[in-house]
Amino acid sequence: MAFQPIVDVTKRRIIYYEALVRGPKGESAGSILSQVTDDLMYRFDQECRIKAIELASELDMQERLSINFLPNAVYEPEACIQATLETSKRVGWPTERLNFEITETERVKDRAHMRNIIDSYRAMGFTTSLDDFGNGYANLDLLTDLRPDSLKIDRELVMGCDSDTRRQAILSSVVTLAEELNVTLVAEGVETREESRCLLALGLPLQQGFYFARPSLEALAKVDDTLYD
Repeated sequence: MAFQPIVDVTKRRIIYYEALVRGPKGESAGSILSQVTDDLMYRFDQECRIKAIELASELDMQERLSINFLPNAVYEPEACIQATLETSKRVGWPTERLNFEITETERVKDRAHMRNIIDSYRAMGFTTSLDDFGNGYANLDLLTDLRPDSLKIDRELVMGCDSDTRRQAILSSVVTLAEELNVTLVAEGVETREESRCLLALGLPLQQGFYFARPSLEALAKVDDTLYD
């Protein structure tokens, strides 16, 4: 696992870390996931959760931990969460500091199943995020059925936003929508100071990207305080 920080630019601090799958030599998540067959997906999903929590505890992470999960690997939320709960208890990780990011939305055919996962996790005290919002299948129509706690705005809408009035208009609309739906927004893929300043001006203080820190393999990346200026 690698960990990348998500920061609150206004408060000038890291608010949580996202755990990202990596190979033993730092291979990308895509290269690893491509090797996971359908019959191993459930086990892989469970092992990733366990590994992320164990490592976060070993690294003495004090912030919240965000873990990606594949909805199709969750056949029944309460049953599938047991290994996560057992691991959290074993290492002393507070379950209220866990957030689950929904990925691979293009593969989900049963939205009622995904909504059940989100609602069940909320009832257990977890929070959930919808990843890659604004790109591909992670779009507005999902919000007619799903009620995640947060949306992670895809890099496609973030890149070059400081010099692109169309992107600024779209982002501004998303901010308004999120306020009305009571959903928190996180801007992903922030790579320049100009993008960060623009996002903050548009009402998006929660940010993640290479500008602040690249994912650190089995370590907690730090953020230089001057990057908030």
